[in-house]
Amino acid sequence: MKRHGILNSHISKVLSDLGHTDLIVIADAGLPIPSEVPRIDLALTLGVPSFKDVVFAVSEDMVVEQVILASEIKEKNEEALTFMNETFSETEQKFVSHEAFKQLTKQAKVVIRTGEVTPYANCILQAGVIF
Repeated sequence: MKRHGILNSHISKVLSDLGHTDLIVIADAGLPIPSEVPRIDLALTLGVPSFKDVVFAVSEDMVVEQVILASEIKEKNEEALTFMNETFSETEQKFVSHEAFKQLTKQAKVVIRTGEVTPYANCILQAGVIF
């Protein structure tokens, strides 16, 4: 058994397989997931696990060089935006429309679905490198 890091074997494998600029999505319970993109469904009940819990765990185990968010988060979910700004304070952030965000999910290696039920609690994390 692992001593540290992500215990979920599916997420751990995806993170280990990422290359520079690969994308992963961490999604709320309602984000449409393209059928061609693998899904890791963590949702148990409404709100569990939370977007914050999953983003935090993944960010501790992944080199992130860019975060992509839907611009609607600025008005519709200031709490999630504040969390993202604090968690990725030294990481480039990019904002796109929610429609453009949904199109970008088609390029992801995986979508990790949380139980989050607040609006626009979604992010795309672009992999960086450790050197």
